[in-house]
Amino acid sequence: MTSVGEAIRNLARRLGAAGVATPMLDARLLAEAALNLSHAELILRETDVMAPDGMVRLEAMAARRLAREPVSRILGRREFHGLEFAINRYVLDPRPDSELLVDTVLAALGPGDGAGLRILDLGTGSGCLLISLLAALPGARGLGVDISEEALACARGNAVRLGVGERAGFVRANWLSGLEGRFDVLVSNPPYIGTDELDRLQPEVARYDPVLALDGGARGLEPYRAIMKEAGRVMTPGGLVFFEIGAGQGFDVRRLMRGSGVAAARIHADLAGLDRVVGGRFTGNSS
Repeated sequence: MTSVGEAIRNLARRLGAAGVATPMLDARLLAEAALNLSHAELILRETDVMAPDGMVRLEAMAARRLAREPVSRILGRREFHGLEFAINRYVLDPRPDSELLVDTVLAALGPGDGAGLRILDLGTGSGCLLISLLAALPGARGLGVDISEEALACARGNAVRLGVGERAGFVRANWLSGLEGRFDVLVSNPPYIGTDELDRLQPEVARYDPVLALDGGARGLEPYRAIMKEAGRVMTPGGLVFFEIGAGQGFDVRRLMRGSGVAAARIHADLAGLDRVVGGRFTGNSS
């Protein structure tokens, strides 16, 4: 007879031996899902005997994690900026690092409810950026753009479930191609991994994130070029343009932005000290 606690510890040992970075945390999260328990309930039940059906569910999840599928994909959800987003295999798994993009935009906007603001999110995926901004700015409206219909379906569902569905629209397009209207804020976490770097990614990323959301072409800069080439057509004067970037891309992306009319584009580092966000105001005057 195996207790719940023993099952968790055994799984954590197996995950650690397989190279998983956070074996105990992952084991506990999977056990909570397999047994349909909250974090507090799991602690109280650790001495209970593991029910056979619960063990079957836990082992099925364990097999997926041992194959390096992320816990978020096994559970089908990911917390981002205080909200819980559903994810599917067609969208990038939202990372905590991307929360800096939301926070930086909100800081640039300053206090207020965003009344009248129109936000554009290019490559919206799960909708995490757009929806997080709309949740923080109840007076704003937004449009999420993606090339994948399956990703857009995921984003629409998240917008409705998280209470911003009436203020969020979603359309299929290749970046800004065919898009009409004017926007006050443009945000994007585009594919920024260089094509020749894809085979060096961690298994959790390389095997389970969609290539469309990863491959940024030569040096990972092609999406930024495509967006900035047309950004002037959709931005209001003085509007904000903010991107998430990959390691070592800050100066290149900032140069692209300044050359396309974004004044005083600044690079913002994450908590690890790595360049993570570049942004500024669109003036239309290249520098």
